[in-house]
This record gives sequence, C-alpha cells and structure tokens, in this order.
Amino acid sequence: MSLKTLIVTNKTLYDILNEIGTIINLKIVNGADNDLNFSEVDNYLLISLGKKLNKKNELFILDYPIKIKKLIEIVNINFLKINYNLKSKINVGKYELNLNSRVLKLENNSLDLTEMEANIIIFLKNSDEPTNIKKLQEKVWGHVPDLETHTVETHIYRLRKKIKEKFKDEYFINSTKNGYEIN
Repeated sequence: MSLKTLIVTNKTLYDILNEIGTIINLKIVNGADNDLNFSEVDNYLLISLGKKLNKKNELFILDYPIKIKKLIEIVNINFLKINYNLKSKINVGKYELNLNSRVLKLENNSLDLTEMEANIIIFLKNSDEPTNIKKLQEKVWGHVPDLETHTVETHIYRLRKKIKEKFKDEYFINSTKNGYEIN
C-alpha cells in the first residue's frame, strides 16, 4: 500500500504538519491548492478546519486549537478506519471478498476462507498474468525453500473444491500451462 497522504486545507496547520511529516510517516499535501485531483491521490485523509468540504475521507476538526499528539492520534484512527473499509469490499470478478472477515460472497451465498486462501485469491487477482507454483511459493508463502510444490497445489485444489461446492463455479481459479489465474 502506498504512503498515507494527509491533505490539509488550513495553511498554518499544513506548515506545522509538513515540518513533521517524515517523522509521523505521512505525505503532507497542501489542500488549499485548487489544482488537487482527489482521484489521483491514493490512501488519503483530508483535514479541514472551520469549513466542511463534504469530500470523501474528510476529517472535520471543529474543536481547535488541538494538541498535535491528539491530532496525530485522530489521524491514525481515521486511516485505520479507511483501511478497514477498503478491505471489507474487494471485487474479484463476480465475487466480493471481505479481507477483514475472510468471506467470499456471491449474491446471498458466502464462503469462509482461511487466511492463506484469501491471500491466494488476492495475489492471483492482482497478477497480470497466470502465476506459476514457484511464484506463489515465493510471494504468498514467503518462499520457504523446504516447501514442497504439493503444498501450493493442495491449497489451490482445496480452494477450488470449496468454491465449486458452494457456488457451483468450476472456473473461478483456472489452471493454464503458465500457471493459475482468476477467471
């Protein structure tokens, strides 16, 4: 995930936070800049004082002055909420995956997944091309040298079987000559 971006509309607060931005591990952007395109900013929180802008991910501070420690605490809590919400509804083809609860849904049916199954689905979803067993071992399992290819194949087999039984879908994860891919 990219660096968290804090967009600050108040010039004084922007100057203060910009000075300590690297310490608090945030990218600080001047929200007073009218050329700012929110669709180009990933993983952001907008802080506004005095005037609510009614933007997505806006944190409206009404009680100020505010201690910087308290502000950072509020900012971190809001970033946690944003991250939680982002993970609660991920589209994977015709399915919806909730990474927080590790549930795969299709209409009114849902399937509980293990953490590894959810990781496999997300990795395959984000892959531009079919993924072979060696790459899955390296990227999903963290390349365990002693890991047999049967471990990966068994996980994929069981996941495909669960999806087939629950959703009657034999083609969610396809096996090609170059590896596995999400249909």
